[in-house]
Amino acid sequence: MLIALKLLGSIALLIYGMKVMSEALQKMAGPQLRHLLGAMTSNRVSGVATGALVTVAVQSSAATTVMTVSFVNAALLTLSQAISVIMGANIGTTMSAWIMSAGFSFNIANVVWPVFLVGIILIQTGKHRYIGDFLFGLSFLLFALGMLKATGVEMDLASKPAVVDFFARFKTNYGTILLFLLIGTLLTAMVQSSAALMAITMVLCATGAITIFQGIALVMGENIGTTVTANLAALSANTQARRTAMAHLLFNVFGVVWVLIFFFPFVRMVCGIVDLDPASGEIDPTKLSFALATFHTFFNVINTAVLIWFIPQIEKVVCKLIKPKKSEEEDEFRLKYIRGGLMKTPEISVFQAQKEIVVFGEKMQFMHGLLLELFDTVDEEEFVKGFERIKNYEDMSDKMENEIAKYLSDVGTAHLSDDTKKKISAMLREVGELESIGDSFFNLARILRRGRENKIQYTDDQRAAARKMYDLLEEALTRMNAILADQKEQHSIEESKEIEIKINALRDELRRKNFEDIDKNAYGYTTGTVYIDYVNECEKTGDYIMNVVEARLGVDHKGLI
Repeated sequence: MLIALKLLGSIALLIYGMKVMSEALQKMAGPQLRHLLGAMTSNRVSGVATGALVTVAVQSSAATTVMTVSFVNAALLTLSQAISVIMGANIGTTMSAWIMSAGFSFNIANVVWPVFLVGIILIQTGKHRYIGDFLFGLSFLLFALGMLKATGVEMDLASKPAVVDFFARFKTNYGTILLFLLIGTLLTAMVQSSAALMAITMVLCATGAITIFQGIALVMGENIGTTVTANLAALSANTQARRTAMAHLLFNVFGVVWVLIFFFPFVRMVCGIVDLDPASGEIDPTKLSFALATFHTFFNVINTAVLIWFIPQIEKVVCKLIKPKKSEEEDEFRLKYIRGGLMKTPEISVFQAQKEIVVFGEKMQFMHGLLLELFDTVDEEEFVKGFERIKNYEDMSDKMENEIAKYLSDVGTAHLSDDTKKKISAMLREVGELESIGDSFFNLARILRRGRENKIQYTDDQRAAARKMYDLLEEALTRMNAILADQKEQHSIEESKEIEIKINALRDELRRKNFEDIDKNAYGYTTGTVYIDYVNECEKTGDYIMNVVEARLGVDHKGLI
């Protein structure tokens, strides 16, 4: 029982170490990884190289794959680019196997303790905290490998007759290979960590419980099981993202199929590279672990070398397998980049939300155009239709605010860098102010309806002034959307501030003129009241637009009333 607990505890520690290490690396290099994925995928070869480099950097093919699915969901990568990145991720993940095999070749404890010490010092002092988190995660990983190795020796399964007899029932044939492949697939899908299953496989081989043939069959199953992560992440994503995840599955299944065809000669070739005779039953932990790592590398490299030339064909296959959802074609107001479930990379989740905010801003500017159409509408039936359309957009803005804010709040529960926390706070303010813009436009529509119900006829001067206010708001909205869509470092608040000053000045001017015109009996008091209510609401809209700009740029302006 104690040995079993040691084994399970070591596996848990291994998974935790990989998670902490990967998250720390993503916090240190999250934005850079985004830029790297976006900039280095111009062709299939660079896409493969990018996927491999990013996966080696974060030590998690699942993180790279989910990140790639997120990029496709956000329309930043095409499907063909994403397929090449995932191929590279499969190569990059082989580094984990080599790290583990190294852990079986020497006393890992000699390295762990000083790394633990340095890591905890960096975490406690607060300086280079993410480096400390990375070292702490690496320490847990190495310590877990050492514990697994020691537990394997302590288990000494090769000397246990019951264990030997059990595994002796499995003859070295294709039936056994397929059975162990299925076991590897199911276990990896359940544990959601191919690294943990690789470590278990190395222990079983190193203790003589299973042969190298059975161990390699488990590794093949792990390659299929690990695709479950991306497919789960893509369940609530758009069609292209689901196709990307399916391409990952097809890629690995194809590799397993061709390896199965040449299984026994291929395994003998791999074992020959590390000087291991697979038929001898030799139990050398170092050679066995290196044989598994070598197979894992050869499997993914050869698979990529073959399939990289067939990316267009893979794209056609997944497009035929996965059709667009009906709701994606019909639901006009469905969120474009966020699909309910969270991707597992907080940096990418935040980026997706920012893309959705850009769409939110564009919809509010379109709503402003509908308002001008309503202002100029003469026909009563057309006015009612236009008013209902603006009301629908106001309802949509409420839904967008709620869904984006909820999404950001969910992201905020993860372990985030300080910079990402600030981004989320600013983005929550952005969506709140954008929703207020929608409310303000609906208020303007109601003011126009009130004027129509009171049979108010606006003068030519009033219409010209209202059009001038509209033009200023349109300019402010265009500027706001440019700031939302671009890198904020490319913009300053000065231009938006100038537009805000013009809006305030025009409001003050129209207030004075309205009082004068009422005194001169140019129009009645009711007309003047409705008209100035419209002007005041327009100025309020300008304030909301300015608040969005402030939140995006992280600045505040004073003195504007």
